[in-house]
Amino acid sequence: MSYLDNVRVFVRVVELGTLSAAGRDQRVTPAVASNRIKELERHLGVRLFNRTTRKLSPTEHGRVFYEKAVKIIEAVNEAEAAIADLSRNPKGSLRITAPLGIGRRLIASGIPEFHDKYPDIEVRVRLSDHNVDILAEGVDVAFKLGVLEDSNLRMRGILNCERVLCASPAYLAHRGVPPGADALIADKHDCLLLRYPGSKEYFWTLMTAEGPRKFEVAGPYDSDDGDVLTQWALEDRGIINKPLFEVKAYLKEGRLVEILKESPPAPVQLAAIYPHKRFQDPKVRLMIDFMAERCQRLIGKLLEEEPVAAVS
Repeated sequence: MSYLDNVRVFVRVVELGTLSAAGRDQRVTPAVASNRIKELERHLGVRLFNRTTRKLSPTEHGRVFYEKAVKIIEAVNEAEAAIADLSRNPKGSLRITAPLGIGRRLIASGIPEFHDKYPDIEVRVRLSDHNVDILAEGVDVAFKLGVLEDSNLRMRGILNCERVLCASPAYLAHRGVPPGADALIADKHDCLLLRYPGSKEYFWTLMTAEGPRKFEVAGPYDSDDGDVLTQWALEDRGIINKPLFEVKAYLKEGRLVEILKESPPAPVQLAAIYPHKRFQDPKVRLMIDFMAERCQRLIGKLLEEEPVAAVS
């Protein structure tokens, strides 16, 4: 087995915590991953992990080796990227992630076309509305609707996305149309929220006459899948806070109705987020350029406008 492959598996076991997760990440079976760790331990003459039934945690030797091994892997990746850039033949693997909704509609649907253009780039896509730890999980590019919060990451803005509050006509007929933003709380409207461990959507920020205000809205149930919230709203179950491009068709059809136009939600930015060093890799630049153009074009069509200009 390649010593470098053994080191790669070791690094991912430390970062992901289990042989099975590291094996999936490296596209090998847990048995192969286990053998690579054992071979590395034999070569080094030390035990690298404390083993329990559920998780592997690095020993003191393992922690020391990890700190140096990460730098080795980064150096090799940078060297390969430099050669690919010079040869104009980018190759290797890319790990990307995106929220479920835009991931399905805008990102994952474009991967076959991207691969047709760059057949030597292998793309691994993970779609999740949960917060993904980009550094810990080895993600090359994360497409997100939100703001950059980690100073260890960089962001390239793609679009500023208008958001709207909306509900079905039947819900509004039954519960009444909120006359103002404060009525969302005072009248105990059913607000459908995106929630998951670490989620920050326990309030909505609305642009009122007094400026941005946080409203701690509530509802009888929530979900970690944004598309589920839209479906519930279509089934007359409550009010949703969504990017306009995601619900524009339902608004045109009359299946959803926009409310509180005078106090709209704060807009959100669609952006590509990546670790500082990754943008030196031509694969990362190609993916971001490709998806930025694609998202601007497709969202422009959804909004029935000209392609939207990029933001800096």
